[in-house]
Amino acid sequence: MIEISISKDANELGLCAAKKAAGLISQAISERGEARIILSTGMSQFETLKELVKMDVDWSKVTMFHLDEYVGLPETHIASFRKYLKERFTSLVDLKAAYFVNGEDDVSKNIEELSAALNEKPVDVGLIGIGENGHIAFNDPPADFETTQAYKIVDLDTRCRMQQVGEGWFATVDDVPRQAISMCPRQIMSCRHIISAVPHKVKSQAVYDTITKPVSPMVPATLLKTHPDWSLFLDMNSASMLLGC
Repeated sequence: MIEISISKDANELGLCAAKKAAGLISQAISERGEARIILSTGMSQFETLKELVKMDVDWSKVTMFHLDEYVGLPETHIASFRKYLKERFTSLVDLKAAYFVNGEDDVSKNIEELSAALNEKPVDVGLIGIGENGHIAFNDPPADFETTQAYKIVDLDTRCRMQQVGEGWFATVDDVPRQAISMCPRQIMSCRHIISAVPHKVKSQAVYDTITKPVSPMVPATLLKTHPDWSLFLDMNSASMLLGC
């Protein structure tokens, strides 16, 4: 089932998405005594995370995982997703635990340990963004819908790498790492609830393709349409092609 919400701008979208996420997280805590969540990063998640940390949630009962990280990029780099989440989320709320994707040192061991922790229990809420090329996490087209791995190393396509330059994380496309560790599509789909916060005009084509095209690895986000509880939050800019304006 798809629930689509269209807000006037990214700030209103962020508030709406955060309220939805907070409600589902609190529901999981009420029902099971804890909640497990997955967070996305990138420019499109700024407003949602800004509002989410303000929500009335018992964060001491929440365990956080995140989606992806570049291979070989130090945490001190401005584009590091570990750095991003520590600055914008984990330093601002008192979590039960936080598990980060580490693309440095022994990457295979890091993936094995992270996957084991993730698979201990189901994830309640996944905040899953959509990239300009339709990717989810760093599963660029054609995405591997069949793998049962929780995380794996993936190659990043040129459009994905250009998005990172466009968002200001890197100076040139040659500066963007060519590989990343990414949560895999099947693992993402195993979340009990999925929320996608997708603002900004640059995402309008990806949003349009996701909603109007058949499920296909060539538009990885179309897989989200098969999830039983997917909430898609758009603003007027990202929804512009759907609305014909």
